[in-house]
Amino acid sequence: MVDITHKINTLREATAIAVVRTSSGETIKSIKENKVPKGNVFEMARAAGLLGVKKTPELLPDCHPLPIEYTGIDYEIQGLEIQISVTVKTIYKTGVEVEAMHGASIVALTMYDMLKPIDKNVEIGTIKLQQKKGGKSSLKVNSEGITAQIVVCSDTISRAEAEDKAGKAIAAKLEAYGIASEIKVIPDEAEEIRSSLKKANSEVIIFTGGTGVGPRDVTPQTIEPMLDLKLKGVEEQMRNYGQQRIPYAMLSRSIAGMMNGKLVLAFPGSTKAAIECMDAIFPHVLHVFKVIEGKRHE
Repeated sequence: MVDITHKINTLREATAIAVVRTSSGETIKSIKENKVPKGNVFEMARAAGLLGVKKTPELLPDCHPLPIEYTGIDYEIQGLEIQISVTVKTIYKTGVEVEAMHGASIVALTMYDMLKPIDKNVEIGTIKLQQKKGGKSSLKVNSEGITAQIVVCSDTISRAEAEDKAGKAIAAKLEAYGIASEIKVIPDEAEEIRSSLKKANSEVIIFTGGTGVGPRDVTPQTIEPMLDLKLKGVEEQMRNYGQQRIPYAMLSRSIAGMMNGKLVLAFPGSTKAAIECMDAIFPHVLHVFKVIEGKRHE
């Protein structure tokens, strides 16, 4: 299956429709009056559809098992046709469109099976996804015109005794969101950190390194007093995301805040931890610029 461990949970919703076509008004009448020999068509098909939604990952090899937190099945009779609508919701890392389509298919097949003794010409028509919500496709963030500066805080890298990997990994992530960036390397010195932040002219400034609890880890306490405000929810999201993957993340002192309209972030120096911080908050953290722009025009 596709690796989704880097994704975050969001509310996911999908609605699929299917059409069952009968050949006579008598068939529709039998359904409405509950006179179909095999039983109540709508209720039996609804029960089958619920099972179909739940069992989707058991039948489709690449589907992830996920918590189904809501399934709604509705019917609408239009002449000789019955339109089936299946809506599925979850709070998870991946969408539920396949589950909704599978549920609609099972509802349609169940209706076909129950109606064929009284209607030899019943058939199944369109089965398609009507809509889906949630995930990056629904929570789009405009990154146009945004640039970034990445400041690598490391004594060893600044002395050319080690290679910068975290800064380059962050730059690659930013590039995927259409954000151009430049990398600057400095030692773990408070004055160097303050100077870099004061001189930065990009909309996003990301520091990596110096967020641990070692004697040379001074990035958070240097940056924090310079911020106009802290984005505590962003900090919580980074730590929560990391904590779900490794318990040592609780020791991280990652920072997020605003200074002169700029977004300031401080990530750990570990390449893996820096990537996890990016995955935890990007691109959604960029919504802050839309909020700021809205305030300016009030």
